[in-house]
Amino acid sequence: MEGTVSAFDPSSVQGVLFDVDGTLRDTDDDLVARIARRLGPFSKLLPGRDAARAARRIVMRLESPANLLLGVPNVLGIARGVNATAERLVRARADARHVVVPGVAAMLQTLRGRYALGVVSAGLDRDTRQFLTGAGIAADFGAVATLSTCARTKPRADPVLWAARELGIPSERCVMVGDTTVDIRAGRAAGAQTIGVLCGFGEEAELRAAGADLIITSTAALGDVLSC
Repeated sequence: MEGTVSAFDPSSVQGVLFDVDGTLRDTDDDLVARIARRLGPFSKLLPGRDAARAARRIVMRLESPANLLLGVPNVLGIARGVNATAERLVRARADARHVVVPGVAAMLQTLRGRYALGVVSAGLDRDTRQFLTGAGIAADFGAVATLSTCARTKPRADPVLWAARELGIPSERCVMVGDTTVDIRAGRAAGAQTIGVLCGFGEEAELRAAGADLIITSTAALGDVLSC
């Protein structure tokens, strides 16, 4: 089994729930570069004057658009004027390239039929569904939770619980797969097992600290993990 194991039990899994950005969709490097360029005028005000590091932190906040708009100034430690940039970044999110993480399409075909599959994203509903359809993987998922599905989104348990109900599986029999601590926290809050992937923006230490039951290098490795 690939990855760093804590307490993951594949034998109990009946449903697999996936985050989108950084987990199914490979948009991270492109999006960080876009944001870093936009932050150029503020570089002298950024911590360590490091636009790339600040861009990474913003993309982490993109996992929850509401948190992004409310929290960007505090995250960056810069003036209120950056809010206008943050709003443009949210609009630009839908323009990020829609590329599937390498190996994910084949992995989904391996899991389909053996497990109930769902999506739990904090992204906009239209953007999420357009990506799934455009990538040719929409039919793999029996439930799709997005920003507008529940009153509260990740890291709350609500969308994980909703997706599990839609799939007809107890949340305790699901595993939440994602690249950020937000995904891990949401899965744990719902009583699901959690797997952190390193093909997005999450770092191994922070995913482990958040309580991930297993950490793997890429979402594509999940087929091998669940075959163990």
